Amino acid sequence: MSDRTPDDRTPDGLFAGDSVVEQAVAKGTALGGAVLLVTVGLLEAFQGLSAVAGDKVLDLDADYRFQLGETEWGWVHVVLGLVVAAAGAALFTGRPWARMAAMVICGVSILVNFVWLPNYPMWAISIIALNAVVIWAVAT
Repeated sequence: MSDRTPDDRTPDGLFAGDSVVEQAVAKGTALGGAVLLVTVGLLEAFQGLSAVAGDKVLDLDADYRFQLGETEWGWVHVVLGLVVAAAGAALFTGRPWARMAAMVICGVSILVNFVWLPNYPMWAISIIALNAVVIWAVAT
């Protein structure tokens, strides 16, 4: 176990004793996570816009416990997508709180898409997988 504490971090979120290579890898994974996070946010927002616009791509006729109307699901995905994209933008700036916020918001997005799974399975699985990759990239 490491003796490091969050107070040992430099302003850019890295630990002061890390080698240059370790710092470069950490910055690279954070940057990759930020790119994926913004991409996931935009995809989720577009999915919501598709539902709000009344596209015929979605089939919400299934008997399902978490049944919401097409418009309600659309707004849930639009708002969540914008929040996810904003977390990605904050991660680009290197804010110290952005890593934790990104992981929490990705967790929420995973839960929402798990509930959305019966309505559009392949899309939900894709978003869940991308969120898992973002959590991995941000946590390493």
